[in-house]
Amino acid sequence: MAEFVFKDMINKRGIADKFHVESRATHTDEIWNGVGSEVYPPVQSLLKERGISCKGKRAQLLEKADYERYDYIIGMDDLNDKWMHRILGKGNDDPKISLLLDYTDHPRAVADPWYTRDFEKTYHDVIDGCNGFLDYLEGQNLI
Repeated sequence: MAEFVFKDMINKRGIADKFHVESRATHTDEIWNGVGSEVYPPVQSLLKERGISCKGKRAQLLEKADYERYDYIIGMDDLNDKWMHRILGKGNDDPKISLLLDYTDHPRAVADPWYTRDFEKTYHDVIDGCNGFLDYLEGQNLI
């Protein structure tokens, strides 16, 4: 969800050319025989209702080489954080690795709709986090 919400935001601001945005899984639950699953159908529906496409996306596993490929590696919750550090081989204080809601006034984990079934809550957390991240980048004069 966050990948496509963020892409939508930067497209609307006319700054998409300054970014390369991809999402990765931190475990293989959504990858079978090397093929990632599509975006979860309720998320597809929620995004489609808002005019955001996630067509063609399949889960991909985070890999150690991603650390050098990307400037920011942002997870959704504490379990993502744990696995991102482990996969990437980096310590817990690495500033390149963060959680999405760390960029807001209320740092916490993004609500996980897998357990809550509340996709709207997750969507609003993602919106807040993506806006906070863009504000952070602007404040650092990075965009």
